[in-house]
Amino acid sequence: MLKLSLMAFSFIFWAAGLTMLIIGIWAKVSLGSYLALSANDYPSAPAILVATGVTVIIWGFLGCFSAATEHRGLLRTYSAFLTAVLVAGVMAGLSALLYRQNVAQGFQEGLHQALLAYGEDEGMADALDALQHALSCCGVESYRDWLTLPWGLEHNGSVPLSCCRARRGCQHSPPNAHWLHHDGCFSKVSAFVSSNMFYIATAALGLALLQLIGIVLACLLAARIPAHRLGISTPC
Repeated sequence: MLKLSLMAFSFIFWAAGLTMLIIGIWAKVSLGSYLALSANDYPSAPAILVATGVTVIIWGFLGCFSAATEHRGLLRTYSAFLTAVLVAGVMAGLSALLYRQNVAQGFQEGLHQALLAYGEDEGMADALDALQHALSCCGVESYRDWLTLPWGLEHNGSVPLSCCRARRGCQHSPPNAHWLHHDGCFSKVSAFVSSNMFYIATAALGLALLQLIGIVLACLLAARIPAHRLGISTPC
């Protein structure tokens, strides 16, 4: 019973790792340009998801193998790995809750830097254009941020096309506000962080605590292996 339970848990653990890997790759492809705008030096979230997913997939196979062969050393190693995942998950969840304001502030600083470097740093400009277009926003607080910046002054007080709801009347000097995205990008990014970070942190903590089941199962199976091999029956 313990053996089958641990194998089932290992399969679920492996599936969770595969899910993290897929989400990490998707986030790297879809959100990489947006994350480049943050001024924080935190590790890339997509990279962490990819690395964690690959590691969990490998150790998920190890969990199934150790349960199937009833190898005591492997079971203890698997239990130690699950303990490490538990600690890492708790720390990640708490960090997401404690530092969500820092993440938002990092984006605010990064957006200011991107506006100042617009027209000089092509990579930053492309990321900012993609963000303004995708979120239907303009500037940090509003489109007026562009009017006093070097790029805006060089272009007679106009705004980039990514700020425009329609091309008509958008790049006039001064621009016609009716044809522009009215919201600033920081408010939208901040709202996204505030609304989603709590759920992400809760999920991380929940998955971390789930590791307790695997730790208990691995330890119990490892503890009963000597008696099982001696032919002494013990209750599950």
